[in-house]
Amino acid sequence: MIVVGRVKLTAFSNDLCTMRKLFFRILVMFAITAAPGVMKAQDAGGNGGQSAGMTKRQQERSQAKKARKEKKDVAREEKRLHKLHMKHQDKATRKRMKQNQRRADKHGQGTHRDPFLKRVFGHKH
Repeated sequence: MIVVGRVKLTAFSNDLCTMRKLFFRILVMFAITAAPGVMKAQDAGGNGGQSAGMTKRQQERSQAKKARKEKKDVAREEKRLHKLHMKHQDKATRKRMKQNQRRADKHGQGTHRDPFLKRVFGHKH
C-alpha cells in the first residue's frame, strides 16, 4: 500500500482519478524541489560567484580591465623607449626632431610639404 498525502493506494487500484491526482502531486513536488537547483546552477552570483564560475558580465569586465592594463603597459613602454631614443641624440638633433614633430602635428597625416614661399625663399639645407 502506498500513502501520498491523504490518499491510500493499493497495488491493484484502478481508480483513474486517484492515479491522476497522485501523478500530479508527484510531478508538482518534483518541480518544486528540482527548479531551484536548476536555477541556482545557471546563476553564478548565488554565493559570491563560486557556484558556476564567472558570469558573462564579470567576464566582460575582466577582459576590459585586462585590455586597459595591457594598453597602459604598452603606452608606458613606448614612452620609456622614446625618452631613451631622445637621450641618445645631441642637442641640435633633438631641436630639429622637435621642430619636425610640430610641423607634422600642424599639417596632419600624409606628406608634410612646406608652403610655397617658404620653399622658394627659405634657407637651403
